[in-house]
Amino acid sequence: MNDFFSSDPETIHILVVDDEPMIRALLEQTLQKTGHACSFADNGETALEKIKASPFDVVVTDINMPGMDGIELAKIIKSDFSADVIVMTGQIRSYQYDEIISLGASDFVEKPFSPREMILRVDRVLRERRLRQIAEKAHEDLKESYVDSIHRLVMAAEYKDEDTGDHIIRIGRYCSLMAKKLNLSQEFIDTIFYASPMHDIGKIGIPDSILLKPGKLTHAEFETIQTHTQIGARLLSRSKSKILQAAHEIALTHHEKFNGNGYPNHLKGTDIPLSGRIVAIADTFDALTSKRPYKEAYPPGVTFDILQKERSEHFDPELLDIFLLNFDEFLEIRGKTGIFEGDAFQDFILSERDRDG
Repeated sequence: MNDFFSSDPETIHILVVDDEPMIRALLEQTLQKTGHACSFADNGETALEKIKASPFDVVVTDINMPGMDGIELAKIIKSDFSADVIVMTGQIRSYQYDEIISLGASDFVEKPFSPREMILRVDRVLRERRLRQIAEKAHEDLKESYVDSIHRLVMAAEYKDEDTGDHIIRIGRYCSLMAKKLNLSQEFIDTIFYASPMHDIGKIGIPDSILLKPGKLTHAEFETIQTHTQIGARLLSRSKSKILQAAHEIALTHHEKFNGNGYPNHLKGTDIPLSGRIVAIADTFDALTSKRPYKEAYPPGVTFDILQKERSEHFDPELLDIFLLNFDEFLEIRGKTGIFEGDAFQDFILSERDRDG
């Protein structure tokens, strides 16, 4: 979609489309009084070429024209461009106001019209357009602030890991890419992108002696670390935010296993929410390819094999197949840090935790 603003944010650009020279002349004389920059076209095809060549803020178009009519033009503009559309017609009985608006027009003007009426209609559409721009800018600023707060909160939970900042960014990217590969809705893609970095927020309640232990955990220590899923879920519970609701679900379920042997609730198969099944793969992949207190980073081939062996055991087989089919794309997100280059893994061995399960 073309940029929301015209090429010059200080100048309003208006395109008038009408096959009647007298109407074009009247509108030229009328709109000149507003100080806006005006262009003209005598049919829909020419108008569309002009719109493709340079963005407009408002398109004022007649309905009945040879070739592409104003209704078809309005639909294309609504679908592919950002201009507002004001529709004109002298055949008011053939069209309903709500019908025109539902097609994507911002206003509807009946011919014949007075110059003052047209100026008022254009001004009203421009005011609403400006309010939308302000609202969108405020929304983007709020979203940036929201995401920054989330990242700071997550880093507070895992501040001892110098890779935490990059890790939480990667998790969001892995999960949103998986959602795209699954052809899920844009809302789901956006939600899991923002929610998945909070998967381990419950680690804020786990002692450092366990989180940073280089060797294999004792049974009691493993039971303790398992509680981070429930701690995280409690921290994220009872929110009205869809993102925090999704984060609650992910925090609680990202360590469940497809075979039912995960924790904390031993959910099995598709009883595990889709978001939890996606994060399980993404989080394991990132952990395997990263250095941890108890292990070095694993090379891609080893990581691929470990993930593949857990098909239908730890991971949803259909999701894992998609992940492995696009393995190179996930490696690209992981980043070319140099850890996968050369012969650094000739003497590679699994860590004690991974070797002994």
